[in-house]
Amino acid sequence: MSTPASSSSRPVCTGPGQSGFSRRRTFLKAGLGGFASLTLPGILRLQAASQAQANTSGKSSREKTAVIMVWKPGGCSHIDSYDPKPTAGSEYRGPFATIDTKVPGLQFTELLPRQAAIADRFTILRSMHQGAGGHPAGSMQMLSGDSDTRDKPKPRLPDWMAVTNYLRSQSGPRQVPVPAYVGINPPLEYNGPAYLGDGYSPFTVSGDPNSPSFSVPNIGLTDTSEVRRLGRRATLRQNLDTLERAFDQQGELAALDEFEIQAMTLLTNPKTKEAFDLSREDDRVRDRYGRNAWGQQLLLARRLVEAGVDVLTTSLSGPLCGRVGNWDDHAVNHHVFEAMRFRADIYDQAVSALIEDIYERGLDKRVLVVVTGEFGRTPKISYQPSTGGGNASAPAGTVQPGRDHWPRAYSNLWAGGGIETGRFIGATDKRGEDVTERMCAPGDFLATIYHHLGIDAAKTMIRDFNGRPTPIVDHGKPIPELIA
Repeated sequence: MSTPASSSSRPVCTGPGQSGFSRRRTFLKAGLGGFASLTLPGILRLQAASQAQANTSGKSSREKTAVIMVWKPGGCSHIDSYDPKPTAGSEYRGPFATIDTKVPGLQFTELLPRQAAIADRFTILRSMHQGAGGHPAGSMQMLSGDSDTRDKPKPRLPDWMAVTNYLRSQSGPRQVPVPAYVGINPPLEYNGPAYLGDGYSPFTVSGDPNSPSFSVPNIGLTDTSEVRRLGRRATLRQNLDTLERAFDQQGELAALDEFEIQAMTLLTNPKTKEAFDLSREDDRVRDRYGRNAWGQQLLLARRLVEAGVDVLTTSLSGPLCGRVGNWDDHAVNHHVFEAMRFRADIYDQAVSALIEDIYERGLDKRVLVVVTGEFGRTPKISYQPSTGGGNASAPAGTVQPGRDHWPRAYSNLWAGGGIETGRFIGATDKRGEDVTERMCAPGDFLATIYHHLGIDAAKTMIRDFNGRPTPIVDHGKPIPELIA
């Protein structure tokens, strides 16, 4: 397990929200066009648009640990997956049989046979609880620790992914040719870097990695003439800003240099292109994950953390979820049981393959895998007319079963990270309505992830837009059963 970011008894407070590092995303998104426009006026505008480079007191975390978060947007039914209730009444339990797993006393529904067979390689937390019933607020609670139960149009606090990216950026240039934070079709709707600035958002990979035409733009150029041209542009910029360095009191140009180096690395380093290139995987490995978007997303996630990415987020959404493209299985959206069955095999295969790979490739101490959504679904089944026909949904007007939002009790999965596996934590009542044992909240969830990343959530603060020291999590502690 990596060491905490600071052993001091006082909180570590890092400086202003919109630091000089916020310009990195400008360069990463710019690609060739951005480099072609690197002129002195442009650079001065970038300098004026950003604030001083963050000042840090205490040692920032720059360990080799990494996290893959697999997000299920909309909220997965815990009763129809990891916390079945076979003795509950028919209005609660659903139609799925219960199966034993490799862990004595731990049962899943029949939808997850592959995960049941390797349950000794992960831990199920069955006692998550939070107070927000809406997707925005629920997501913000889980990803940033915002305790507000009201839905907001944008986050007030930065999510843990951006915070980690920010803190690790304080330790200087990266030693690997891949970005620190990558999102493969990431969850972006209800979270983000907030006052840290867009520079700490993910390097985003979009599209279907299983598609023959899939590619990631602006990485690993193979045209040597373009590489030489970019080199000349960078050299020209360095010559132009020589005079300005005499007035660069806060290291702005040095920060800009780092961003250019990172962007140039993405554009020109062949190892970067290799990391994103799924064709380099053996066909049998690709088949094991599943020749579909979700399977190949998780395979690409494994490749990237193996290449040195620190934070990897990916969202299991889109057509593989059913008609509305997410796990929000209200009766108006989906026939909840058809939807769970529709997506279960692909989900089960992809997640099982990722977990197996993490262990078989020796990544299980360094890489923590977390599979979760913002909440569960109502234990009691509801019935409403469908608003439209399609995958996992009957024609419009047809009354069908659904489950609604349920933040009072839900489950998530943890693997790798050096944790003790083959266990389950917490319990819910006989209907799956409320936590009865070992309740865990979003602050605990976040503190556990930060702990793995070497960040002491109780002692680390970042200044917000107003310069006020703001805790990265103001509640919760690492879950003892989920830390090495």
